[in-house]
Amino acid sequence: MKEHTSPVPPEDRTRLLAGTHHAPHATLGARPTPTGTAFRALRPYARKVTLTTQNKTIPLHNDGEGFFSALVNAPVPRDYRLHITYDTAELITPDPYALLPSLSEFDLHLITEGRHEELWQALGAHPMTHQDIQGTRFTLWAPNAQGVRVVGDFNHWDGTGFPMRSLGASGVWELFIPHLAEGELYKFEITRPDGSKTLRADPLARRTETPPANASITESSHHTWHDNDWMATRGTCTPPPHEAPLSIYEIHLPSWRPGLTYLQLATQLPAYVSDLGFTHVELMPIAEHPFGGSWGYQVTGFYAPTARLGTPDDFRHLVDALHQAGIGVIMDWVPAHFPRDDWALAEFDGRTLYEHEDPSRAAHPDWGTLEFDYGRKEVRNFLVANAVYWCEEFHIDGLRVDAVASMLYLDYSRENGDWTPNEYGGRENLDAVEFLQEMNATLYRRCPGVVTIAEESTAWDGVTRATHHKGPTGFGGLGFGLKWNMGWMHDSLDYASHDPIHRAHHHDEMTFSMVYAYSENYVLPISHDEVVHGKRSLVSKMPGDWWQQRATHRAYLGFMWSHPGKQLLFMGQEFAQGAEWSEAHGPDWWLLDPSYPAEPDHRGVRDLTRALNKTYRTTPALWQRDTDPTGFEWIVGDAAQDNVFAFLRRAADGTPLLAVSNFSPVVRDGYRLGAPDDIPAWHEVLNTDDARYGGSGVTNPDPVKPEPHAAHGHPASIRLKLPPLATVWLRPA
Repeated sequence: MKEHTSPVPPEDRTRLLAGTHHAPHATLGARPTPTGTAFRALRPYARKVTLTTQNKTIPLHNDGEGFFSALVNAPVPRDYRLHITYDTAELITPDPYALLPSLSEFDLHLITEGRHEELWQALGAHPMTHQDIQGTRFTLWAPNAQGVRVVGDFNHWDGTGFPMRSLGASGVWELFIPHLAEGELYKFEITRPDGSKTLRADPLARRTETPPANASITESSHHTWHDNDWMATRGTCTPPPHEAPLSIYEIHLPSWRPGLTYLQLATQLPAYVSDLGFTHVELMPIAEHPFGGSWGYQVTGFYAPTARLGTPDDFRHLVDALHQAGIGVIMDWVPAHFPRDDWALAEFDGRTLYEHEDPSRAAHPDWGTLEFDYGRKEVRNFLVANAVYWCEEFHIDGLRVDAVASMLYLDYSRENGDWTPNEYGGRENLDAVEFLQEMNATLYRRCPGVVTIAEESTAWDGVTRATHHKGPTGFGGLGFGLKWNMGWMHDSLDYASHDPIHRAHHHDEMTFSMVYAYSENYVLPISHDEVVHGKRSLVSKMPGDWWQQRATHRAYLGFMWSHPGKQLLFMGQEFAQGAEWSEAHGPDWWLLDPSYPAEPDHRGVRDLTRALNKTYRTTPALWQRDTDPTGFEWIVGDAAQDNVFAFLRRAADGTPLLAVSNFSPVVRDGYRLGAPDDIPAWHEVLNTDDARYGGSGVTNPDPVKPEPHAAHGHPASIRLKLPPLATVWLRPA
C-alpha cells in the first residue's frame, strides 16, 4: 500500500495560518480522494505526527509551518488517532477535524430565529461525549468574524492548530476538542473583518477566572440539589408573590462578611436571615464583573457567578442552603448595559454586535458603558435565555431588573439633538419594550412561581400589567410581577429627614403614595442606593440626638412594614448602622458585640426588625391585599399638625390591623381615632417604642375598647396612648 504526501493547498494553507479559514474541517482531517484517503493535520511546534488505526501506523510528512500530510491508497478509516511528538511531550488524540459538527441543525435553527430558550446549552464550552469521544465542544456566535480559533492553557495560548468552522448563516462557529476536560482556561481568538485579531472571553462562559484575570473556564455542574420541597412549592405558584408575604433583605455578598466564600456564607447567611424572619434575600449582582467597585452592575460574564467567592457549584450550594432554610433568593440582573473592556462584549467580532450600531444609541450617557441592541434577535435571545438560565440552572426565585427606565426611553439622560425618535415620533424604545415583554413572558411560562421586579423610576404605564393587556398608551404591559416604588422611597425619606417641627409642612409626602399605590404591584425599597455616596445611612438621615434618630428609624420601619407593598431593607439598616455602606468592609458588625457600650441601641433595632417580620408574616392583613384598594382604609391621613398617620389594613377575610405612627417627639395621651364598631377590643401587637427595642416604654398594655363616640367617619372610636416617634400596631383582641 503506497503512501504519498497530500499537502494543504496554498490558499487554504495561507488562510489557516492567518486564522481566516471558515471551513478547516473541509481541508484538515481525513478526506476521500480518487486514489484513496488524504490525511492532513495542523500541529504547530510538533516534530512529527503519526496516524494510527486498529491495524496500521502511518507517518505523516512534515510539510512545514506545522502542517503534516499523507495520501494513502485506502478508504477513510472508521476510527484513527494522531500520535503527536513534541520536543518535551507526546500526545495521542482523536483528530478533531475528522468529526461531524457537534451542534444540531435544530439548535442552529433556533439560534438563527433568536428563539433558543436554552442558549447556554448550545453556545459556550461544554464537556461532553461526541461520536463516542470524550472532550469539550466550543461554540461561539461571531457573524462578522473572518475566522475564530480556540486558545487556552492546553495549547499554550496559540490557537493556530485549533481553528473553528463556521456553521453557515447562523453566525455560529464550532470545534470539538477531544480529551479536553473541565477546568481548562480558554478564550476565542477572533480575526476581525479588517484582518486584525482580538482575544475574547466567552460570552456564554459558565465559569471564569477570578478578576482581574479574565479567561473563561470549561465547566460542568456536579451539584446535587436538596431543595425539592421548595421547588415543588414554588412551581405551584400559590399564592402568587403579590398576594404572599414578601420581606426582602438586600445583600452585597462580597461585603456582607468580607472574606467569606459561597460555601462559608452557606453556613452563616441562612441562619442570620431566618432568625430575622425575612422571607427572601436579594443579592446584588453576582454575575462576573471586572471592577468590584461597580458592585456587580457592570457585567462581563452574564452566565457565570463571580469567581471571587468560589465556583458555580459553590454558588448553587448557597442557594440550596437558603432554600432549605425556607428563604427565597432574588438576584439583581443587569440587561441594561455592559462595559467596554476590550476582552469582553464591546465590538465583539470587530463590529458592533451586542451594542447598537448607532453610536448615539450604543453609548450609555451616564456610566461610560454600552447599551444592548434589543432590536437584534440574537442579542435579545442572549438576554432572555440568560434570565431563564439563572432561574433554571441556579434555582433563583426572582430577578430584580436594574435600570429599566434607562432601557425604556430613547432620550434617557440625553439632550435634545442627541437622540432620534422612534418610528412613531415618540421617545419610547420600542425594541426594549418588546425585549422586556418577551423576557417576562418566557420566564413566567418556563418557571412558574418566579417573580420579576422592575427598578423603574418613572411613571411608565403598565410595568406590572400582563403583556397581552394594552393600556391607554397603546402598549401592552411589560409583564413584571412587582415594581420598586421609588416615589414612596424618596417622599418618605424626605419627610423623615425633616425636624418634627417642620414635618407638618411635608405631611403629604407620607400620604401621597396612596394616590397611586394600586397603579402597580409595588415593593418599598430602602436599598443600597440610599445609603451610599453621601446620602448617609438610614438612621443617620433622621434628625435630632441619637435617641431621636433611633426612635425615628424604628418608627419609620414600623410605618414601612405596615404600608401597602412588599418591603426591602439593605444590610446594616436592620440594626441601625450609623456609617454609610462601603463595599470594602461591609456592615459594622462590631456594633452588635455585647462588649460595645452602645450595643443595646443597635441590638434593640435588630430585635425590632425580627419582631416586624414575625408579626408581618403571621398577619395576612399586612400582605394579602397589597394590590387591592379594599385592603386599605385611612383612619386619619390629615393630622399634619400632630405628625400622626393612622390606617387600617384588611386581610382577604376582612380581619383588620390598625397601624398608627406618631412622628412627633411627644407622648399623645388619649389620642382619639375612629374605629369599626364591630371589634369588641383592640390589642397592641407591636410598638416600636417598647423598651426591649431601645424605646422609652410608652405602650398600651391593656385591651383598648371602642367607645360610642363617632370619629373619622366611624360610629365608634378608641383612645390610644401614642408613644413619641413611634409606630403602633393593633389587632382585634
